[in-house]
Amino acid sequence: MILVEPLTATELAKLIGAEAKGNADRLVTGLNEINRVTEGDLVYVDHPKWYDKALNSAATTILIDKAVEPPTGKAIIISPDPCRDYNALVKRFMPRAGWSGEGIEVGAGTEVHPSAVIGPHVRIGKDCIIHPNVVIYERATIGDRVIIHANAVIGADPFYYKKRPSGYDKMQPCGNVVIEDDVEIGALSTIDRGVSADTRIGRGTKMDNHVQVGHDTLIGPNCLFAAHVAIAGACVIEEGVTLWGQVGIPSKLRVGKGAVILGQSGILSSVEGGKTYLGSPAREAKQMMREIALRAKLPEIAKKLGI
Repeated sequence: MILVEPLTATELAKLIGAEAKGNADRLVTGLNEINRVTEGDLVYVDHPKWYDKALNSAATTILIDKAVEPPTGKAIIISPDPCRDYNALVKRFMPRAGWSGEGIEVGAGTEVHPSAVIGPHVRIGKDCIIHPNVVIYERATIGDRVIIHANAVIGADPFYYKKRPSGYDKMQPCGNVVIEDDVEIGALSTIDRGVSADTRIGRGTKMDNHVQVGHDTLIGPNCLFAAHVAIAGACVIEEGVTLWGQVGIPSKLRVGKGAVILGQSGILSSVEGGKTYLGSPAREAKQMMREIALRAKLPEIAKKLGI
């Protein structure tokens, strides 16, 4: 999230009753969680596992629950509960817009069915078709010649929570969904908004019905996803990837350019482009086919061995 009016680390610290140290006069230009942080951002961290990643990230201000030496040129803001205070800042600078219908822009030649629900500050390009019962949440951006089929949901909240002894605290989202030109999204598909940045669907990508795309995922151009594909948050799917039915992609993984993942497969780590994968955990399809053929011979081998 970009701050319309940047503030110093000291000024932000005062808003949450905390203390800033280090280069506390440096301007903070945005708020981002760790997966999408850029220079000028404030990022929060509240677990020792991620201290080094946050402190050495592009962020110039780190909201942290421990007194540490501020990295050179950066500021830290010390808070007993960084997640709570990060959420408070998000709510302050980007409160939910509700369903007022303000600021909606629809391009020439676009057809929006009367039953569709369009949130405030949504921009829809030219020559699009928005079918019945589609819901597009606030601040989403839809390119030109996009088709969104019935009952799809664009921009629902991320599945992103902090676990506490009392239950789960919801992460306040301030990201968006951006759908580029010539994309088609199947019926009953869902694309979640980013936690603090964009979930993006690249130009020319086509999705079948019942496809789920998680928060902050970046999908390249000209991808093809069959029904029941599920992609978790913060993934990168490069250009020209094909995911066949019921493929699962766990969070923060990358699928290389031109990769094909065959039906009902699930990867456990990032995979190279230009190859075809099969199985769960998925491996290169030719290797997996050989393994399947060998497994079919196991009863015969066991019989010969007297097992």
